[in-house]
Amino acid sequence: MAKGLTIEERLELIKKVADGGELIGEDELRKMLESGKEIIAYDGFEPSGLAHIPFGLLRAENLKVMLKAGIRFKLYLADYFAFINNKLGGDLERIKKAGQYFIEVWKACGVDTKKVEIIWASDKMNSLKYWDRVLKIAKETTINRSMRATTIMGRKESDLQSTAQLFYPSMQVSDIFELNVDICQLGYDQRRANILSREIAEKLKWKKPVIVSHHMILGLQGIQPGADKEEIIMASKMSKSKPETCIYMHDTEEEIKRKINKAYCPEKVVEGNPLLDYTKYLIFKRYNLVEIKKDKKFGGNLEYSNYEDLEKDFVDKKLHPLDLKNAVAFYLNEMIAPVREYFEKNKKAKVLYEEVKKYSITR
Repeated sequence: MAKGLTIEERLELIKKVADGGELIGEDELRKMLESGKEIIAYDGFEPSGLAHIPFGLLRAENLKVMLKAGIRFKLYLADYFAFINNKLGGDLERIKKAGQYFIEVWKACGVDTKKVEIIWASDKMNSLKYWDRVLKIAKETTINRSMRATTIMGRKESDLQSTAQLFYPSMQVSDIFELNVDICQLGYDQRRANILSREIAEKLKWKKPVIVSHHMILGLQGIQPGADKEEIIMASKMSKSKPETCIYMHDTEEEIKRKINKAYCPEKVVEGNPLLDYTKYLIFKRYNLVEIKKDKKFGGNLEYSNYEDLEKDFVDKKLHPLDLKNAVAFYLNEMIAPVREYFEKNKKAKVLYEEVKKYSITR
């Protein structure tokens, strides 16, 4: 239970996590909060490659908010899902190493691993009960629906490489019930599996989860074309397997500056602008006051206590893209610097990082 918070305050905290994403089942969520019972949420990750800022900064921030709201949280390391998805070449030993490295990234980002439950998929899959549930879900799901849902793997339907990948959506939906989840708190890109879980729950009379989807951080290239909202998000999100779109949790100050300076940021343009995206969903989540340094001959420094005023000045051309880029690079480096320091000083973490850094990322 969240000490000292009313039901409305807890609800508002959870809705903050869905800002820029989606909340499905708000009335159900309110009833959960009113019941006074323990509420369980989860997010799942395929261990693969080096961590980027959505994984490190956004996940850690949202996790803190959910814990403040009194939600019990489970972090699910989907090792066998990464295997099916051919991440790190489908090498389970490397995938396990990447998962161990992920845990160190969470610690470095300030996640109290004593307050969350970290679970490996492989520990849940060695029972007949698990696979019985997977088959029941698969039996209620058409082949076409499974194929459409494979976008949760970060792939288009045409990218499917094996029969095992067709089982991926049913397995992910099964996890929700295996973990006894009340809230699916994943990224918006996992929407199709989460929606399927609610439909399956109704068909099979299982507990129906609420969906709290968080915003997908844009890649440095900005918004990309797509047939619908989900396809646009898939094409535009920051992906650790696309280094040219990505800021990693280990990037140096110089690397961050270089990447930000090359990022898409046209004057006055708000939609699909990654610099404004990082300002709204990362920087203002951490800082109450954001300062933009400017030369005195151009009016001197600017200060903002909220994102809306900053966006307005950007649209009104009072805030130049280059000044915004300099500020975003500064604040992102401030947020990432403690992670770099953690991996320098912690021997176990450093060894894992150096090992995972050697792995070739496969899609």
